[in-house]
Amino acid sequence: MTPNYFEFYDLPETFQLDEAALKRQYYALSRQYHPDFHATETPERQQEILNLATLNTNAYRTLSDSDLRMAYILGLHGMLEEGKQELPPDFLMEVMELNEQLMELEFEPDPEAAQRVENEVNALSETLDAGIEPVLAGYPGLPVDVRPQALQQIRTYYLKRRYLLRIRESLAKFATRS
Repeated sequence: MTPNYFEFYDLPETFQLDEAALKRQYYALSRQYHPDFHATETPERQQEILNLATLNTNAYRTLSDSDLRMAYILGLHGMLEEGKQELPPDFLMEVMELNEQLMELEFEPDPEAAQRVENEVNALSETLDAGIEPVLAGYPGLPVDVRPQALQQIRTYYLKRRYLLRIRESLAKFATRS
């Protein structure tokens, strides 16, 4: 079972985390669970402290990165199961043209065409970000029974963003070749 990092840090589950509060908790627990302070403990207790120190590091690494945090929250709610990553058909139609342009770029490098694709990807990303912002901001205040719909929207956003990232990575590969 995945440990709940929000509970570990005594922070609310949210997509837009108070970075300063997170950092304070991390540093406080880093001191509390530092192995040097527990050298005289029993081997069992030393192992427990080491496990807590590792948990602290993993929790901080995950929650301090907005993408990892989003994936983590979606995972906590069982919304990123393998093989169930379908994207909405309208989005796939929208990016189909971008994919066709990418295939053309693969065979015939064209810096101007690559720039157009990049601009379209950036515009799509900005539209996605603007659309999800109110959902992310409002999530902590939602009643528990309404959260699944918000998580569904966030999941779709997350998958679209990952897809656009793959297009960006392809573009970057072509840019290094030309």
